[in-house]
Amino acid sequence: MAIANRAFVVLCFLFFSCQQQKQAETTKPVENENSVEKSIAQVKAELGKKGYQTFDFVDEETKDTILMQQYFMAFLKNGPNREQSKAELDSLQVMHLTHLKRMYDEGFADISGPFGDNGDIRGITIYKVATLQEADSLANLDPMVKAGRLVIEVHPWWAAKGFPLR
Repeated sequence: MAIANRAFVVLCFLFFSCQQQKQAETTKPVENENSVEKSIAQVKAELGKKGYQTFDFVDEETKDTILMQQYFMAFLKNGPNREQSKAELDSLQVMHLTHLKRMYDEGFADISGPFGDNGDIRGITIYKVATLQEADSLANLDPMVKAGRLVIEVHPWWAAKGFPLR
C-alpha cells in the first residue's frame, strides 16, 4: 500500500509539473514578426508632426541616443474653497478619480498621485500633450479644481522616452 501511495504521489507530481510547464510555454511572449522597432529619428519626426517638443543627445558612457520629450507637470495645490462637507468631499473625490481615469484612458496623462504629507501641494499629474495651454485646460476640467478645492500650477517638464520609473 505504501508503494502505491508513493507511486500516486510521484504520478501527481509529474502530472502537475507537466501542466505547469505546458502553461508556462503557452504564456511566454511571442515575438510578432509585424512589429518593427522605430529609430530615434522616426519617433522624433512622429512626435514633431503632433506638435510635441523633443531633443536628443548621446549618452557618453553607453553611446546610446536618448530622446527627451517635453511633458507638462500639473501641481494640484490647496484651493480657496476647502470647506466641503464629508458627503460633498466624497462625491468630489469620486469625480476627481473619474476625471483622472479619463485622462489616462484618452492618453492625455501618464502618471498622477497625491503627496504623502499635508502640505500646500496636494499632488501631481503629468500630462502628455503638445502645449502648456492644453495641459492647463485639461487640468482645469478636474471637478476638484472647478469646486475650488484645488488650484492648478503647470510647468513644462522633460523626460527621456522609454525609461521607466524605478
